[in-house]
Amino acid sequence: MDMQSDFDRLLFFEHARKTAEAAYAKDPLDADNLTRWGGALLELSQFQTVPDSKKMILDAISKLEEALMDEAKEYFNKATLYFQQAVDEEPSNELYQKSLEVAAKAPELHMEIHKHGLGQQTMGASTGPSSTSSGAKTSKKKKSSDLKYDIFGWVILAVGIVAWVGFAKSHMPPPPPTPPR
Repeated sequence: MDMQSDFDRLLFFEHARKTAEAAYAKDPLDADNLTRWGGALLELSQFQTVPDSKKMILDAISKLEEALMDEAKEYFNKATLYFQQAVDEEPSNELYQKSLEVAAKAPELHMEIHKHGLGQQTMGASTGPSSTSSGAKTSKKKKSSDLKYDIFGWVILAVGIVAWVGFAKSHMPPPPPTPPR
């Protein structure tokens, strides 16, 4: 790309970032705005130094996670409402009651999962150069393992076809009788 288009992209995404930041001050629960903000930060990170880029990417990740949490919270609230309606309709149904209990606990569980699962991914991405060499070793082992499974799969398929053909030949119906002359 030429310098002018890079500069135009930089201005465009900086404007998008500032607009999203202002909109966030007005409505912090707007998931679409948080998504736009995270996307703008990701784009702007390309124009930064490595340390600043990492900070900007982590900030973008936090904005995107916040957007996911807000949307998830909305769906969990709907689920709780619907399970409450089901319990109100049929209070003796244990499945409805248990579902209502689980739906009430779901936002907390969702946050825990994201805290532990996404936090580990984020930390794993910034562990340093040793992670790339171990990642390459894991990739080679995986490719080797995949090759083994591919070969074994084809061998098993071939043996299955040979066994099937042999079984079919051994159980062929007798030829029809020849007509008398």
